[in-house]
Amino acid sequence: MAIKIEIPQRGVIELQHAVFDVNGTLAVDGIAIPGAIDRLKTLSEHLSIHLITSGTHGKLAEIERTLGFPIREIHHGDEKMRYVQSLGPATVIAFGNGVNDASMLRLATIGVAVVTPEGIATRALQGADVVAYGPLHAIDLLLKPNRLIATLRG
Repeated sequence: MAIKIEIPQRGVIELQHAVFDVNGTLAVDGIAIPGAIDRLKTLSEHLSIHLITSGTHGKLAEIERTLGFPIREIHHGDEKMRYVQSLGPATVIAFGNGVNDASMLRLATIGVAVVTPEGIATRALQGADVVAYGPLHAIDLLLKPNRLIATLRG
């Protein structure tokens, strides 16, 4: 499984993994954002889906059942960064909104900062390549790759 995207002046990127922070990115106040489930399932036909979270709001078992993918609890930004490192950063697109997501966004071949009602940390913005308005638009960057190409072309 992979998604190949050719970005002018950047080259061909072959993505194999999508790493998502959960709370603040796919869920707000511990509740999955409507529509995220369907988008994740569609995306999982093309990429391996990885859900990670610090678990701020708890409800991890409930969110895991709702989203339909296992969630790995990771508390610190350096742990999230090491997780992306273990997958091979050149094959990873990462999504997040918090300070503890900044290093994984920076390390991944494409980092997407996701704005939700929880807000977004300035450090996450600084680590990202792209900012998306909510998880549905963020996932659509991959499902409709011309959007990503238009944003990242040199």
